[in-house]
Amino acid sequence: MKKILIQLDTDPLPSSFDRVVAVDAGADEIFSYGGVTPANVEPLVHGAIFTRGPGDLKNTAIWVGGSDVEAGEAVFEKVGKTFFGPMRVSTMADSNGSNTTAAAAVLAAKKHVDLAGQRALVLGATGPVGLRAAQLLALEGAEVVVTSRSLDRAEAAASRVVAAVPEARIVPTSEAPVDALADAVVLIAAGAAGVQFLSAADWSDRPRLQVAIDLNAVPPLGIDGIAVTDKAAETHGTIVYGAIGVGGAKMKLHRAAVASLFESNDRVLDTESIYRLGESL
Repeated sequence: MKKILIQLDTDPLPSSFDRVVAVDAGADEIFSYGGVTPANVEPLVHGAIFTRGPGDLKNTAIWVGGSDVEAGEAVFEKVGKTFFGPMRVSTMADSNGSNTTAAAAVLAAKKHVDLAGQRALVLGATGPVGLRAAQLLALEGAEVVVTSRSLDRAEAAASRVVAAVPEARIVPTSEAPVDALADAVVLIAAGAAGVQFLSAADWSDRPRLQVAIDLNAVPPLGIDGIAVTDKAAETHGTIVYGAIGVGGAKMKLHRAAVASLFESNDRVLDTESIYRLGESL
């Protein structure tokens, strides 16, 4: 029986990137739908669950994507609510690549630092990748500083992390990045393209800083002095990763997550479960 991946994209045109990854992950057929919303997704879910018997539903899976992460989350939630009893298929949420990218970044940091009890700074923490990186760092027991030029936005991001990880230790701040960097052992920059948070001088003389990761691949980079291709390179005594340096692990995790959807009909791959899968790779 063929493995069918149903791609539900909130953008008008379903992502070609996601389709390529799905093919490389072993999907035999990909049914792609654009402009998907909570209001119109139910018939698509019914088409997924009523066409095969319960014993064969592991061969069908749903992947929710698109550039708008909040819209994707709303669709993902509606998909889960449409299932009932054994009539369900495995699902994955990765709008804008936010879950797989954040997971790959935190897993990279974890290779070099025992995160529990360490102070981690997330720049661009109010964005989709930064927010999820903060969640995963908190899950590992780090004290996480989340920044925004608006303290209200930083506090809102902190509240979302605590909602996902009740025991999280989160410090919201509107301090300038160079000031927020004080005492940080791990630094992850996940800002928008073209936003530079730190100059090379801002972070090059930080004895406590052990790992710095910049997820922006578009010049000017988020952290000056880190090349996009850096992968566990050492600069100024700090282990550094650039966007492409993290990207290989992100793509490996992305493909593994899609492949794992076909192992059963009841997998739910969200931020934490994608991260846990990454730990096993």
